[in-house]
Amino acid sequence: MKIRRREIINAYIQNKGEAKLKELEKMFPEVSAMTLRRDLNYLEEQGHIIRVRGGAKSVNSVSSLKEDVYSMRAMENVDAKMKIARKALEYVETGRSYYIDAGTTMMRLSKMLPDKNLSILTNGPNIALEIVKNNNPSVMLVGGYINRNNLSISGVNSLNFIKDINVDIAFMATSGFSLEYGFTCGDSNECELKRAVIKKARKVILLMDVSKIDKNMPFTFATLDDIHILICDKQLPERIVDAAQKLGVIIR
Repeated sequence: MKIRRREIINAYIQNKGEAKLKELEKMFPEVSAMTLRRDLNYLEEQGHIIRVRGGAKSVNSVSSLKEDVYSMRAMENVDAKMKIARKALEYVETGRSYYIDAGTTMMRLSKMLPDKNLSILTNGPNIALEIVKNNNPSVMLVGGYINRNNLSISGVNSLNFIKDINVDIAFMATSGFSLEYGFTCGDSNECELKRAVIKKARKVILLMDVSKIDKNMPFTFATLDDIHILICDKQLPERIVDAAQKLGVIIR
């Protein structure tokens, strides 16, 4: 009976995508809430579901949601990202070591990279997989923890890895920018990795579409003074152009 009940619960959750404990209590009025919780725990241990507050969700529905979130982000401002990536491509040449940050704009850049002798380091697993479709570039992937929301790797292991790597040119991404707070991101581990890369790189090229302007995330990883080239899709506000010119930052 227990096995059959768990099969029914699992089928119900997989079909519906999620279920509240109260729903299951109505389905099995003769079974206690504690027993149903144990059933959910068992199904989670088997990898079928993920427990959430008040019930459970199908693993497949959670995975699809995360994929959709990234896919939706990738489809935002596509023309702007393409324009930025084409400009960045002008700074790619053989015989140099490159760091390519994680992010959807960087994915656009990786798709455009020429099949030449390039040495590339990245913290984006999807970016590494895209680049290795070519025959000639060599690709190294930073080790560490994967952020499921933006498919980036960071953490202590990534910082240790960066210490022993030379970076000639770093293509960096940002989640927000303002003159007051600089370039910002939403994850502290990613922030530390970005800082470490910027410190190592001989030249820092930051790729940013204008929708990021005056949007501030919790963690600042750089200011205008830390970068050499700022590539955007449109003309920047005059106050930002003036500040960049004073610091010798090239705007493309």
